[in-house]
Order: sequence, then C-alpha cells, then structure tokens
Amino acid sequence: MKYVTEYRDAKLVQGILDEIRRVTTRHWVLMEICGGQTHAIVRHGIDQLLPPEIELVHGPGCTVCVTPLELIDKALAIAARPEVIFTSYGDMLRVPGTNRDLFSVRAAGGDVRVVYSPLDAVKIARQNPDKQVVFFAIGFETTAPANVMSVIQAQQLGVKNYSILVSHVRVPPAMHAILGSPQNRVQGFLLAGHVCAVMGYWEYPPLANKYRVPMAVTGFEPLDIAQGILTTVRALEDGRVEVENAYPRAVTFDGNQPAQKMIGTVFMECDRKWRGIGAIPMSGWCLRPEFAAFNAEKRFDVGDIRSEESPLCIAGQILQGLKKPHDCSAFGGPCTPEHPLGATMVSSEGACAAYYKYGRVEFVTPGK
Repeated sequence: MKYVTEYRDAKLVQGILDEIRRVTTRHWVLMEICGGQTHAIVRHGIDQLLPPEIELVHGPGCTVCVTPLELIDKALAIAARPEVIFTSYGDMLRVPGTNRDLFSVRAAGGDVRVVYSPLDAVKIARQNPDKQVVFFAIGFETTAPANVMSVIQAQQLGVKNYSILVSHVRVPPAMHAILGSPQNRVQGFLLAGHVCAVMGYWEYPPLANKYRVPMAVTGFEPLDIAQGILTTVRALEDGRVEVENAYPRAVTFDGNQPAQKMIGTVFMECDRKWRGIGAIPMSGWCLRPEFAAFNAEKRFDVGDIRSEESPLCIAGQILQGLKKPHDCSAFGGPCTPEHPLGATMVSSEGACAAYYKYGRVEFVTPGK
C-alpha cells in the first residue's frame, strides 16, 4: 500500500474538508463524472462530510452503465452462436439485456469467457482457428488503447477469426449534452483522472468557457477527491472559469500522445447511443472503414436489433445528475443487484450499486 495510504490519511482529508467548509458561502452542485469516483465518495462517506451547501451529483462515467441495451442484446445474440467464443471483462456478464444476460447465455451452453485484456482474446483466437472469437470492446477513452492494440496485433499476425463489438464512448460530448440541457443543475465538474491520463485535458477548456463552468481533473482516493472538490469550489467562489489539474501525479495537459495517435489510427468519431440517455452526436468511437473486417456487428449481421428500456428504470436521469438512486421507485424492491432492471444497479461503478452496497437508504421489501 506504499504511495497509496497517504492519499487515505484521515487527518489530511479532514484538513481539506475543513478548508472547503471555510471557503464555501453558497450552495453549489458538483458532478463527479466517473463511476469509480462515485463509489469512492460513497464508500468513504465524503459526500456526508462536506458542508451542506455542497451537493454532489453522479455523472455518466460508468461504461457498463451507459452501454446501450440494444448493444447488450447484440452481444447476447452473437455469444449464443455455436461457432463463437465470446470474450468480455467480467463486469459485463451480469448486465441485463432485454430477456437475459451473458451469464445466462453461458449457462445455456454458450462459450462466454472472462478475459483481463483484449490481447488475451487475440491469443484465444490464435489457439482456436476453427472458432470466431469476439471481444466486447466497451469503455471510455481509458480502455481504448488496449482495444485498439488488439485490432492492430490481430491484423499484424493475420488473425482472421477475431473481431470486436465496439461500444466506445467519449466524455466531452456527454458533458456538452448535460451542460446544454435546459434541466442542467451542474455548476462544476470533477473530471475523471484516468481518462485524462490518456487524453490529457486539452479538450475541456472550450467546454468550461462555453458553459461558464469550472472543472478540476480529479483522482480516486479520498485525498484526491477532496482536493478536486476544494479546487472546484474555490473557482466557483472566486467566479473563475478554469480547468485545473488536481491530479498532477498522473495527468498532464497533453496526455499520452502516442496512445491518442494509435486510437486515431483505428477509430474515428461517430454518433453513439447512451443507455438511458439516448443518442449523443459524435460521442463515440467506431472502427475506421479500413478495419471493417474486425467489426463484429457487421460480421454477424446484428445491426438491426432494437431494444426498449424498462419503464421503471430512471438510470438515464441518475446518469445526468437529475436524480439520485433513492429517487427511483424500483430501487431496492423490483431492482436489486441480484435482479437488476438497469446497469447502474449491477455495475461495479454504478451509482445505484454504490447506494445499495453502502446502505444509503432503507430498501422497500417487495410486496409490502
């Protein structure tokens, strides 16, 4: 735990919280954009230690949560095919589709495997030339380099039986959609440190200036989060509109330039649907035409699958910071981690899962 424990030092965190309390004079609504930050905030009770004037709302920065239902259904259709070995990160296996999830497909005989890297999926494809191997390539900018690298490696090795089902989304367009909404309440942003480690934060100043909203690049430990909140609150109180880096040990303004170049070689920007939110223009990445041979959606002809969300689930409003998980009538009753209606309840980074796990509200017993 060396180099980590100091970022969980209660006295240091308390000192920053005391400073937040000292400088705060008005009510401010801040959004942490990342689901990992949401879980850290709730797990450590940071939101409960803040002065009452500071309200934290939860953003759409959980890749599992925002993967659209129809893409889950496409994954399920591909995974059920007898010639397919379907590979995925473990947190996708319990995300509900319309009628089932990937665990159900595996229980019914489908070859669904958990991998820790898309490069593992390429290795599986080389070991099983008689099978079609598909990797479920979801994620924000953080996971894009590894997914891109798998395509490049498969191409270089001449692996013809490998493809990816792409559901990559990008943070800045989602923030634009939130800030541009007439329902928007967000006055300051805590930016996702791991996304900025890859992409830098050069994309954010135009957003901050357009909507007059300060932002702070923020890490994931209690001290990081408290520092990000303090940085943002100081800017709000001073009337400054800036994008500041409160996570300098991991993030630079320009980010990882070789990784960005590699992403641009394989991916291009495209419109993308977000689960519970809808389509956001140019908010995703998809494969460039020259890499179409690796497009699982086309290879298995599942592009026409369309799905509808459960009318009980308000995940879209939660992901936009308009409501909290306990505002949902299904929370803890019809919707639990064992029987989720939406991905925000099952994902390890979902806001609903965080509220459920850490007991932020009393649950409604079904039938009472």
